[in-house]
Amino acid sequence: MLLTLLMDWIELVVRWTHVIAGICWIGSSFYFMALDASLKHTARLVPGVKGEAWQVHGGGFYNMQKFVVAPEYMPKELTWFKWEAYSTWIFGFTLLVLVYYFNPTVYLIDPQVMDLQVTDAVPLAAGSLIVGWFGYDLLCKSWVGQDTKRLAIVGCALLVAAAFFYTHVFSGRGAFIQVGALVGTIMVANVFFVIMPNQRKTVAALLAGETPDPKWGAEAKQRSTHNNYLTLPVVFTMLSNHYAFTFQTRYNWVVLMAVFVAGFLIRHWFNVHHTGAKPDWRLWPAAAAPIFAVILLTLFTQPPPAPPLAADAKPITFTDVQEIVSARCHTCHSAQPTFRGIAQAPKGVKFDTPSQIALQATQIYAQAVTTRAMPLGNVTKITEKERQTLATWIAAGAHAE
Repeated sequence: MLLTLLMDWIELVVRWTHVIAGICWIGSSFYFMALDASLKHTARLVPGVKGEAWQVHGGGFYNMQKFVVAPEYMPKELTWFKWEAYSTWIFGFTLLVLVYYFNPTVYLIDPQVMDLQVTDAVPLAAGSLIVGWFGYDLLCKSWVGQDTKRLAIVGCALLVAAAFFYTHVFSGRGAFIQVGALVGTIMVANVFFVIMPNQRKTVAALLAGETPDPKWGAEAKQRSTHNNYLTLPVVFTMLSNHYAFTFQTRYNWVVLMAVFVAGFLIRHWFNVHHTGAKPDWRLWPAAAAPIFAVILLTLFTQPPPAPPLAADAKPITFTDVQEIVSARCHTCHSAQPTFRGIAQAPKGVKFDTPSQIALQATQIYAQAVTTRAMPLGNVTKITEKERQTLATWIAAGAHAE
């Protein structure tokens, strides 16, 4: 019990740190994209300066300038933006291991999707992050990466393929997190393997009295732009585990891709806006359309309601319901959970008494009947007949008698 509670605290601290680091990384990404887009060239600028922007914040004025490649000399103090990215991934991956890889039968594996063994599921999930990065990196360095539109089309197609793969191998919840982890890994690898090394090459060339190669900055800028457009969808995957209706559906990969498309379009609107140009107003309805479409998709592809009982069928009693809840749900949802790794009832939901069961009838229907998100990974092996029994009881008024 004490060990489980300690692990919960460790998970909380890691999650909190991951979120804080992510806020810092997202903030710097959004700021520098906006700054870069707002730069204007004026006649008073010295040669080698691409543009400048005047900003006011906190009662002070700031004059920001960007050099085409690099300044002629290296200042004594230079601020590097890297630890926001590194710490976000380090704590995020730690959280992934603690929650999903240490409890794969609960959060990562769903036998109804694919009956994986733990020894296969965890290496496959972790290994796919590495494969995904190398595939993306090779794509950017190939002839495809030489054209922005071509790279965007091929990249989106591969992202769809990744989402389809994950959702047909892992649980819906695990698949969404894996997509987020894949994209997050690509983003931080961009910083570690491309952006920072290219910046170091530029600094080294300046210190040696040489002219830096412009392609170093161009490559770093390309990867930084990719990171900026990927940010909003990754934030969604971080939050998705709270909303089973998004991932626990037959079309979960479509839901995920709709969110990615909407995130790209929203980010593009802001990036254009920061240049001073007037963004196309159609970007907002274009971003709303896929979200609206998947809302309708999830609403109209829910399982049909429980059919009425036949005239000669045995009526569903609360005793029938209580037996199902005790066998399939009570191991976690009780004042004293008995399921390994669960110290307290998730979200405080307990099924210790008849009144508690009846009070949660709506949530039971949503989680166990409609989305089938519970039990997690169906670790307690609830049957379709039992789900139908719960549905019939709830449709009849969910009486605890």
